[in-house]
Amino acid sequence: MPEPVLISLAAALAGRTMVGLYELVKRKFAEDPDATAVLEAAEGAAEDSAEVENLRDRLAAAEADDPDFAQRLRSEWEKTGSVHQAETGGVVNTVTGDVSGKVVQARDVQGGISF
Repeated sequence: MPEPVLISLAAALAGRTMVGLYELVKRKFAEDPDATAVLEAAEGAAEDSAEVENLRDRLAAAEADDPDFAQRLRSEWEKTGSVHQAETGGVVNTVTGDVSGKVVQARDVQGGISF
């Protein structure tokens, strides 16, 4: 059975919330059309969906086959994914990668936002 952290990794990949993590997995899966299809199918899917579970299983297999990839995946996850955690009713806003332009991070905005 895959480790519980892999479902969190798969959900983060599905949401494409962590660019570095997504790019790492995309590169790993690039030469495997089936793995790429699983990654793409999970995009935007709910954490408890079959697509995210399939991605979790594919990640587990990739880790088992390639210990170097497993180390890089866990390292990237620790760097970007497991640092912040919102409590019930909370929110965590994170921006990673290169950003050009304006970014708004907010919760419960009443009214509009302008720059």
